[in-house]
Amino acid sequence: MVATIYFTSLVMIYIRTKDEIEIMRKSALMVSATLTEVAKMLRPGIQTSALDTMAETFIRDNGGVPSFKGYGGFPASLCISVNEVVVHGFPGKYELKDGDIISVDCGVYMNGYHGDSAYTFAIGNVKPEVLQLLKITKESLYRGIEQARDNNRVGDISYAVENFTAREHGYGVVRELVGHGVGRQLHEDPQVPNYGRRGEGKRLREGMVIAIEPMINLGKKEVFTGDDGWTVATKDGMQSAHFEHTTAVGKHKGEPLSSFAPIEAAETANAELNSSYYTL
Repeated sequence: MVATIYFTSLVMIYIRTKDEIEIMRKSALMVSATLTEVAKMLRPGIQTSALDTMAETFIRDNGGVPSFKGYGGFPASLCISVNEVVVHGFPGKYELKDGDIISVDCGVYMNGYHGDSAYTFAIGNVKPEVLQLLKITKESLYRGIEQARDNNRVGDISYAVENFTAREHGYGVVRELVGHGVGRQLHEDPQVPNYGRRGEGKRLREGMVIAIEPMINLGKKEVFTGDDGWTVATKDGMQSAHFEHTTAVGKHKGEPLSSFAPIEAAETANAELNSSYYTL
């Protein structure tokens, strides 16, 4: 889940100990495990509410609490955002279709700390230009993580994401929503925009933990919030991708505490298993 931009002079930034970071890693990896279970279920015809029901059960069965459910009144354990929905989509009766993309954002609270991660999946025969959007958005996340090092500034992360996605590939970078610090609270300082200038913003220190999460549109950057007060979608109706890692700021580069490796493995296996859905 992403934080809405706000302005305040009261900024409290936490430097975590190595022990705290290891505890947070457990929360973040439980998010990864949950998204892996989601990946196994994805196929045309499944309702997004089924994914949410499974995720809540899985998290609670493994000793965690869904971070999102009830947060500010949000009704679900997962934010499920399909196609032109950027973030904060509600799970419901919508049945996934061949050619859809689906962003699944998940948070888990365990042992006093939150983990937060998101992954965008392709369902079946997705258009090449949309698959390229997913590839570039994921790569931009890792470019941002490379800049999450001691004595850099938030703007170095922001610039890395924006330069790769907007300047090199012409995509729209969402500005109304940003990444954020994460720890005992789901959303902490500092804010981490996906656009900005190198050398600007809050200084990064080894031991800070932040959620870096590019939200990148195939078309223009403009978005709007739906009548439910949560669902954010592109104004031009074009697809949007979202990838996120809970990341520890390191001495030389950032370290993801969540992992995409098991998600990607499950995604590949599931696509092979369900290939008959896509060839009928």
